[in-house]
Amino acid sequence: MEAVCHERIELESLFGKKVTGSFDGGTISSDGGSLLLRELDLRYQITGLMSRCLQDRRNPNRVQHGLERLLKQRVYGIALGYEDANDHDHLRHDPALKAACGSLPVSGGDLASQPTLSRLENRVTAKELLRLSRGLFDLYQQAHPKKRKVVIIDVDSTDDPTHGKQQLSLFHGYYDQHMYHPLLVFDGITGFPMAVALRPGNSHASKGAVGILRRIIKRVQQAYPKATILVRGDGGFALPALYELCEAMEVRYLIGLPSNNRLQERTASLLDEAVAGFERTNTKQRLFTSFGYQAQSWDRSRRVIAKAECMVQGTNRRFVVTNLPGNPQMLYDNIYTHRGEMENRIKELKNGLAADRLSCHRFLANQFRLLLHTFAYCLLWFLREHLVATPFSTAQFDTLRLHFLKIGARVVETTRRVWLHLASGYPFRELLLNLVKAIRLAPT
Repeated sequence: MEAVCHERIELESLFGKKVTGSFDGGTISSDGGSLLLRELDLRYQITGLMSRCLQDRRNPNRVQHGLERLLKQRVYGIALGYEDANDHDHLRHDPALKAACGSLPVSGGDLASQPTLSRLENRVTAKELLRLSRGLFDLYQQAHPKKRKVVIIDVDSTDDPTHGKQQLSLFHGYYDQHMYHPLLVFDGITGFPMAVALRPGNSHASKGAVGILRRIIKRVQQAYPKATILVRGDGGFALPALYELCEAMEVRYLIGLPSNNRLQERTASLLDEAVAGFERTNTKQRLFTSFGYQAQSWDRSRRVIAKAECMVQGTNRRFVVTNLPGNPQMLYDNIYTHRGEMENRIKELKNGLAADRLSCHRFLANQFRLLLHTFAYCLLWFLREHLVATPFSTAQFDTLRLHFLKIGARVVETTRRVWLHLASGYPFRELLLNLVKAIRLAPT
């Protein structure tokens, strides 16, 4: 071992000086900021909540890695950018992650291996997944403890291409690929996840949405009884059952409505007016109206907002069904179109946290993986909340990871202390100091 530590790497010279590398720097980690994740987790009890939703069926006398530590290892790893359990074959030795997960970085044993983490993913049951889903809303309520006047619930779906023999990986004609089709629900104001559900690849965009929204609306009404609730979705959620649910539960809604011949006939004169305005001024024209409309599958007439556009690229018409009163353009521009912000939340979940890495064989294991990535999202959401008065208040997760988690550090363990010697050239030291103080002072 001593010989390996003193092996050298001879590199190209620099200004006449030899450049030599050697493996004797000590216990160094590139993830010195992982201890920041531990501080957030201790404050908000994310993995503790998760562990209470699961049952550890292993023989206690033969357990080396407790359930909560396994969850910490997996969730922290995802937040740090290590998307798969395979990454932990090497990551399990990292001193900073070991300390973050509650193990002494030098004298403590290594963290769990990939097979142990994979067994965790594959033994979760449907009932435990339901408890985790309820726990996600508990965390949402903890993140929003104050009384609220308005709660906006955004619902959407996304494609998750599959490349193996995953259960219920099926072909979807619209996306032209084998895939899963997750359903996601976010708070439209704060961007916090309220529900995530994995579905077979050939599912319609709205499959299961009514049942999930019913559960969420009930809990929102219980948590914030005086709040006005608004549900937003695109045309994939244009369901009579969804309108009826919102109306029965006294919830407002703005849902995109696919175009048809009747709607086009009703708005033909509006489009002609937009075209005439464009030809006269050579500038983009946007006109709005609203009218009562009843499709054959509807039990009543409902208000439809229509937009007619004419521009250099051509004409465009859009329709939204709603039970909100008010100016059509104001409702469309100031409320409905802001649902597009959910696309950024989905991108953060998929691109920033690799939530589409659902490569287990069992469908339930992949639903558990989706929840693991979602709870990692929550961890970084809390991190960003503590940066609200800084230039990073709207930063994407990969930016937060680069600036606050990927910090070079030498970890030293003495008799009485664990030292985390962060890189001397770290440029955000004052911000990091204030961030740690803010986390430690946050109410539990």
